[in-house]
Parts: sequence; structure tokens; C-alpha cells
Amino acid sequence: MPSHAEAPPLPEPLRVPVADSHTHLDMQSGTVEEALAKAASVGVTTVVQVGCDVDGSRWAARTAAAYEQVHAAVALHPNEAPRIVHGDPDGWSRQDARRPGGDAGLDEALAEIDRLAALPEVKAVGETGLDHFRTGPEGKDAQERSFRAHIEIAKRHGKALVIHDRDAHADVLRVLKEEGAPDRTVFHCYSGDAEMAEVCARAGYYMSFAGNVTFKNAQNLRDALAVAPPELVLVETDAPFLTPAPYRGRPNAPYLIPVTVRAMAAVRGVDEDTLAAAVGANTARAFGY
Repeated sequence: MPSHAEAPPLPEPLRVPVADSHTHLDMQSGTVEEALAKAASVGVTTVVQVGCDVDGSRWAARTAAAYEQVHAAVALHPNEAPRIVHGDPDGWSRQDARRPGGDAGLDEALAEIDRLAALPEVKAVGETGLDHFRTGPEGKDAQERSFRAHIEIAKRHGKALVIHDRDAHADVLRVLKEEGAPDRTVFHCYSGDAEMAEVCARAGYYMSFAGNVTFKNAQNLRDALAVAPPELVLVETDAPFLTPAPYRGRPNAPYLIPVTVRAMAAVRGVDEDTLAAAVGANTARAFGY
């Protein structure tokens, strides 16, 4: 039996190149060069590197500036906003204890995201949104204020918006409607059902599917994928998380995208080349590269 720490094998390469629309290279083992070379060897020629806090967003922008196949997204993750405002005295977030920074602390962090969002190598503002799974009622105001600010930043800079939506579908859709969504809005790691996919389709929101679309218990995701318009579907790893079956529980990386692409093609009843061609074009259009 392979150990849980062991990297899954290289899949058969795709014939039509695609992009990983959402990855965290800074949380993966090995160098950026190694990750990109491994991905390119199986037809994953572009990645969107996503920041979750100020430091991670700066790293994403630097990395995208250094590698032409990397594009950056910058943001404060929905769980980061309450941590900035209220602090994290006991380290519950597994991100070390932090002192509360209050609203001024959040404003300062948002100003840095705004500065980074202006850079040409930064193609998106995200991942932002709402997370009712990890953040309780006391963090909701900070989270929603941060989300609204990110929407404004994305629109002002003409960048895509990348949304993290966990157990918060109705509230995320409500805030997007109230603020007016940017022209290009991506639901990262799409987690809704087929009914929500139809709402997203009518609004023109992109839906990015991750390795969890392959999980046995994820029929709702397969149903959503089946009804999503072909021009609004993206693929991602969210690596090192959400490794597709049969490698669930082992470290994920951009080179595993072909496993998910093949599973998605099967759900949609198209061949993998057709799906890869659509996903490749959609990702370039969504992120404007």
C-alpha cells in the first residue's frame, strides 16, 4: 500500500493542454520549477496561483512575475478576515496565535490587496467570499465586509473575482447581487448542486470543478457539472487539497489535473479532448490572459 505522504503517479498526458485554474504552490512540497515541469509534462501548461492572506498574495504576485506560465490571484481568504479583526488568541485557526487588529487592521490588509491587484501579473482577486463552516456568527460581519471590498477591488481593476463559498451559497449569491458581480466571476471548487449551477449559468458565473467531483459521495457535484454550460466550466486542483480518486488522501498537485479532466468528460458524455479544449479556452477567457 502506498503511504499517504507519497505523491501519486504521473497520469497519462492530455493531448489538448489545459490550465489549473486554482492552486497553492506555496503549500506544496518541492520547488515551483519542479511543479511546473511535472504539470507541463502531462499537458497542464498554465496555473493560477492563489493567495489567501497578505504574505501569500505577495508571494503569488512575485511568482507570477517570475514564470510566464503562472498567473496570480490575490486576496484575504474568508477565514482570514475575522482572524485579522478579532485575532486568534489560542491559535484555533492553526495559523499561530494573533492579536486582534480591529477594523483598521482589515483596512490595512485590504489596501495591500488593492495595491497588488493593480499589477499586470495579477489576473484575479480571490479567493474571497464566505465560509460558514469555519467561521462562526461572531466573524460574519468581518467576512462579509471583506468580501464586499474584494468585489469592489476586482471591478475597479478590471480583474476576475475568485469565490470561496463554503456552506454559504445563498449569502454569497445575495452579496454578489447586492454589490453587482464583476464581469468575470469564478466559483472556485464549485460546491453547489444542479439548481445552483442553473442560477450561476444565468448570471454568467464560471464554475471550477476540483478533484472532489470524483468522490463517491459527491453526486450533487456531478449533477451540477452535467447541467453547467460548456463555456462556463473550469478545472482546478486546489492543491495540495482535494486530491482526486483513486488518490484521495495523498498530496495533490497541478500534474493530477488530467485525472479530474477525464472524470469530468465522462460525466458530461464528451471525449477528453473536447472537454480539455473548452476548459483551456474558458480559463484564458475567465482570467483574461
